[in-house]
Amino acid sequence: MELKFCPLFSGSSGNALYIGCGGMNLLVDAGLSGSRITQELAKIGVEARDLSGILVTHEHADHCSGVGVLSRRYNLPVYATEGTWVGMASRLGRIDEKNRRYFEAGQDFFLGELNVTPFPIPHDANDPVGFCFSAGPVKLSVATDLGCIQEAWLNRLEGSDLVLLEANHDVEMLKAGPYPYDLKHRILGRRGHLSNEDAGRALVELVRRGVRHAILGHLSGENNFPELAYETVALALKEQGIAPGADVGLGMARRDGMSGLYVLGRESMRMDRGAAHYALEVAGR
Repeated sequence: MELKFCPLFSGSSGNALYIGCGGMNLLVDAGLSGSRITQELAKIGVEARDLSGILVTHEHADHCSGVGVLSRRYNLPVYATEGTWVGMASRLGRIDEKNRRYFEAGQDFFLGELNVTPFPIPHDANDPVGFCFSAGPVKLSVATDLGCIQEAWLNRLEGSDLVLLEANHDVEMLKAGPYPYDLKHRILGRRGHLSNEDAGRALVELVRRGVRHAILGHLSGENNFPELAYETVALALKEQGIAPGADVGLGMARRDGMSGLYVLGRESMRMDRGAAHYALEVAGR
């Protein structure tokens, strides 16, 4: 069975990811307007009316601001932890009771033939999670909004065929930038966001644990550049004898639009020209 994945948006100003498997069409987060998400879905041949549901990682606006609109417009179930439901209640508007679905971090569940495993992450939200998705032997993981490297979430990502991994900021850019002190302190804290350097260190460990491909995402628009994130992570890999593109696939997710469609199968992963072109463009090849 094939598992399809497309980062529609991945950045500090808004996040939405598409996952398709066995007739299920899911969004992970909807942190932009319904119309913008609908437009990006159409670029990969998916109609918003054919969505099966929305899974929410946590209640921050860049992950949930479009959830209520899409749920009401297309009668979509919304899946979140109880803490996330409490935290995002004021942002969503009315959600039909039949579309309010609850899960617990650490307890897996099935959506069609897709096994979903939410896991806790170190972020300053009520009950935030990342996700692992499995379809037979194929495994996809989503891990952003990570304040620090922890053994617990590294273990969850082990053996993934593809990981969307946060590379939010360059530490020196953030320190020298215009953000107020409190916001800088929050981002740099252990419940904030993962830096490029930490993303590199994490990916080195993940490759050793069997991860085959990684996409860097959730980049800050003010404190990072795609080229800088890519080169920082690539250098960390090379310093440990891991060759990007040979020992591990390394791609980038766009902040402002879809990054191409990745298709994971039993033996391989393929991607359309959009995904491959953007990764190579960022790498300067």
